[in-house]
Amino acid sequence: MKYSNFLFPASMTPGQDHQIINETVREAQLCDELGMDMLWLAEHHFDGICAYVDPVAFGAALATATKRIKIGFAVAQMSLHHPIRMAEQMALIDNLSNGRLVVGLGRGTAYNIYDYMGYGIDPEEAYERLVEAEEIMIKAWTTENFEHKGKYWNLKLPLLRPRPLTQPHPPIVRACSGEEAMVGMAQAGRPFLMNIQSNEVTKHRMDLYRTTMRASGFDEATVARNVDDSWVWRNVFVAETDAEAERLAIPAFEVQQEFRQAMRRKVYQEQGLFMKKETAPAARNEIRHSMIFGSPATVAEELAKIDAIGVGGLIAVFRIGPMAYEVAEQSIKLFMQKVVPQLPRASVH
Repeated sequence: MKYSNFLFPASMTPGQDHQIINETVREAQLCDELGMDMLWLAEHHFDGICAYVDPVAFGAALATATKRIKIGFAVAQMSLHHPIRMAEQMALIDNLSNGRLVVGLGRGTAYNIYDYMGYGIDPEEAYERLVEAEEIMIKAWTTENFEHKGKYWNLKLPLLRPRPLTQPHPPIVRACSGEEAMVGMAQAGRPFLMNIQSNEVTKHRMDLYRTTMRASGFDEATVARNVDDSWVWRNVFVAETDAEAERLAIPAFEVQQEFRQAMRRKVYQEQGLFMKKETAPAARNEIRHSMIFGSPATVAEELAKIDAIGVGGLIAVFRIGPMAYEVAEQSIKLFMQKVVPQLPRASVH
């Protein structure tokens, strides 16, 4: 199992934006120095949930601020991006990073309607825009004199420059919040990113993913390669003792959850608009499923359960809610220095 940091820093007030953004660059550099496999970047707008907002611009900054660690998106909201501009930007970051880029794509948020309102996009179009945009990007990276006539874009260009360093193009991975989307990726022989789920649901989906790939005619080597490129998400916090981890992590998690829902409620109260009403508690809202916390021994024991399921990598959010940078920094150091060495197949460089 590979290990990564999902850089998902909350900025509770506009006045904190500068501080949090620059601390997040430091966090990325720390992970690079400690030998972590990957950084993942998010995209959310207008609410401070993700301080740097734009994973494309921030990814370019990290490409020059780090040396070895891979950089991926979890994910870029493709309904909000022009596919040719996105293809150019991805090719540029692929060159700047010397081939360390993973292009993670998604339809767009399923919860924050104000993301779409701010960009003037109908959320009902989001999935169709994603599928068409991905097709355009791949063709733009790999062909000349490309012409496209589709539902959302009509395009004609001679040659996209710069060309991607990674040939034929940077790896692409799709976020799948539901089982149906995951099955679609398995049928297509593609890796995927799984959102926060219980270990039981994670195991069910990974088993179904493998079974579906085999039933779709893929050989064991291809199944193994795609599993290795698929990742699952948890919040992670490590302290010297279980009691210290509980003292620091749980209040931060509770503030994080409240903060992420506040703007949705505000928009609903003011405009009567919302995207998705949850009728049952989601795994991401429950500490027992969403967060792994404790001493190095406790965290290693819990991560071993995920590793035994058979996933490619763990997407871990270390800086949770209003947590101070120094607290998250210590957690990351303990994770890489005391947790990872206890686990099998740890990819530490």
